[in-house]
Order: sequence, then structure tokens, then C-alpha cells
Amino acid sequence: MRVNRQIRALNVRLIDKAGKQVGILTIQQAMALAESENLDLVEIAPKANPPVCKVIDYGKFRYQQTKKERESKKAQHQVKVKEIKVKPYTDEHDLAVKLKKAREFLEKGNKVRVSCMFRGRQMAHPEIGRRIVQRIIDELDDISTAEAMPKQMGRNLAVTLAPAAKKIKEKPSESKNEA
Repeated sequence: MRVNRQIRALNVRLIDKAGKQVGILTIQQAMALAESENLDLVEIAPKANPPVCKVIDYGKFRYQQTKKERESKKAQHQVKVKEIKVKPYTDEHDLAVKLKKAREFLEKGNKVRVSCMFRGRQMAHPEIGRRIVQRIIDELDDISTAEAMPKQMGRNLAVTLAPAAKKIKEKPSESKNEA
């Protein structure tokens, strides 16, 4: 964004401090008008023909712009990848606890990486681990989608579940109807 003497155009479309269009003026006339009000001439739309300039306090403008950026960053949600680890012979209750935790992560909008670790002779029967991972995918199917099929990487079988946007938004509206 160009300010005052940095503006290179010969003629500019000027907008005054109240937001009203003054018209097309030469750069010298626009600068004189801005200086008479002790404000800055700021190029708002440089690609327009002629470029659009506005008479404003540039310091105050920059301060408000950074303030808006900070506010928008606060509102953003950082998506994190949480991990749930299971083994081929994980007990039913333990699996239920891990499913409950994974469901909480997904409802908060985080991704969940489900990994099944094989140890020793468990590598001889990877289908048992596949069944457990597939069961987790099926149980969480109502609020998530698998990004890819489960992959075997060495002694680990892993899949990443992403929260399904539609399914999360539908859930709160259903609870409002029940209340």
C-alpha cells in the first residue's frame, strides 16, 4: 500500500475523510488537500483506472488493521492431530474408553490418528489389528471420515480420521429440537 509521496499516478480518484467522492484530481491537488487536513493520502485501489486514493490517518488505519487481524486469529481454530494407540489384543472396555476419547477429539474439530502397534509374534496375524482399526473407523463413522485406507508402516497400522463438517453441524441442531 502506497502512502503520500510513494504514489506514482498522475491523476487519482479521491475519497475524502468522510468517505465521499471528491472526483478525479491530479496527485499534487490530492496531496495538498490531504496536507491541509493534516492527514495522509493512501492508495486504496492501485489497479483501478485512475487509482483510488483516500484521505485518512495512516497510523490509525494500520493500528486498526492489525487489531482486526489479531481478533480474527483468536477466532480461528487450530486443527491438531491427536493419536489413539491400540494393540491387536486390546480389551473391549479399553477400546470403548479410547473410542470415547477419539469421539471427543473429533467433536472439538481435531483430527485423530488411530495406530495399531504390533509386537513380536503379533506380526504373524496383522488381520486381527486390521479388524480393530476397521471397528474404530466404523464406530466413529457418524462424525468422521477416514482420509485414506489403513496403511501398514513397519510394525504400525495407521489411519487418520478427519471430522466430517456436515455431521458435526447436524448434531447440535438435533439437540436443540429435542429440548
